[in-house]
Formats: sequence, structure tokens, C-alpha cells
Amino acid sequence: MYEINGLPLHVLIVHFVVIVVPLAALCTVLAAAWPAARRRLGIVTPLIALTALVAVPITMAAGEWLVARVARTELIAAHQSLGYTLLPWAIATFVVALVQWAWFRFFYREGARLRVQGKSLRVAVTIVLAAAVAVTAIGSVVTVVRIGESGARAIWTGSFTENPR
Repeated sequence: MYEINGLPLHVLIVHFVVIVVPLAALCTVLAAAWPAARRRLGIVTPLIALTALVAVPITMAAGEWLVARVARTELIAAHQSLGYTLLPWAIATFVVALVQWAWFRFFYREGARLRVQGKSLRVAVTIVLAAAVAVTAIGSVVTVVRIGESGARAIWTGSFTENPR
């Protein structure tokens, strides 16, 4: 179940997570900061974030399967421990992307069906959303980098030599 062609699924799908989580963060930031990008991306941003949210637990389950089949080291334990920290960020990124899309689609713009009355309220909500976008984007990308770096260390420490054979 967690192997493809004899390779552990985790080492294959982890690359997808490394791409889709930062992509969701980038799209969410673009949608917050650039109205033209927001219009073009539309529902795509929350869909990318949802894809990331679905991929993270699958990758974690495949990682748990793999960790039961490799030698237990401090580096692998550190990688596994850091791996658990990504799911909350993936959830937050999806929620923020979805709320931001709904806000600009249904409430913010002129002529929106459910338009919010009062410019100051619209500005306040937009600022709060922008702050949430910044926090989740930075948090999710930093977490992916930290997990990836620890995974690379777990695999390559002691396996690499400067002198070719």
C-alpha cells in the first residue's frame, strides 16, 4: 500500500508536498496583494490549498510506514517529529485561502450579492485577512523547509563523501 515499484511512497509524494504547500502559500499571498491575480486565480487558490491539505496526511502516513522499516536514528526521529508540525499549517492555509476567496468573491467588491456595508469594516476585514495570509504563508513555507532539511540530513548524513570512488 505504501510502495510503488519497490520504492517507498513517502519518498515519492514528499516532493509533491514540497511543491504544493509553498504554491498554495504563494497563490494566497498573490490573491491578497494583487487584485488582478486574485481575479485570475479565483477558486484555484483554495483548490490548491485543499490539494496540499489532502496530500500532507497521506505523506505523513507513508512516512510512518517508512519509519517502521528503517533504522531508528536521532536524525530520523527529528524529521518525524518535525513532520507532524505541517498538518496544522496546511489546515490554516486552506482555511485562510477559502475565507479570503469567499470574502473577495461574495462580500468585498462593489455589486457583490452579499456586500458588506461600510468601508471601514471592509478595510478592517481585509487587513485581518492579509495578516492571516502572511502568517500562514510564512509559517507553512518555513515548516516545509525545516522538515525537508531535516529529512535530507536524515538520509544523507554519513552517506556522502567529498572524494569520489
